[in-house]
Amino acid sequence: MQYMLLCYADEKRWEALGEGQAAIMDEYAAWGQAIVKSGHFRASAKLGPTSAATSLRESNGKRMTSDGPFAETKEQLGGFHLIECRDLDEALAIAGRIPTLRVGGTVEVRPVERSSET
Repeated sequence: MQYMLLCYADEKRWEALGEGQAAIMDEYAAWGQAIVKSGHFRASAKLGPTSAATSLRESNGKRMTSDGPFAETKEQLGGFHLIECRDLDEALAIAGRIPTLRVGGTVEVRPVERSSET
């Protein structure tokens, strides 16, 4: 079963870590290497800041774009990891080792539903 680990953090709080970010990212790299080695890794990406985001909406048949994320939130989506696990418990164990949790991050663990076409 595949699970998407959606990693959220407060961008301002993350920036305030300053040089402390480097140590967290080193731990993140080690975590990433471990899930590759264990065979759980499927895909991963760090997203750019919300200031670089563009949202697309449709209203009354017209498409509109706006700068920024979809909604104002305390935490912003910073990246994701797609993993293959036996079950939710295994996915939660892997997600629980993500280093940004210690500095106020949140990881949403969500099963990936496959369409009948794949």
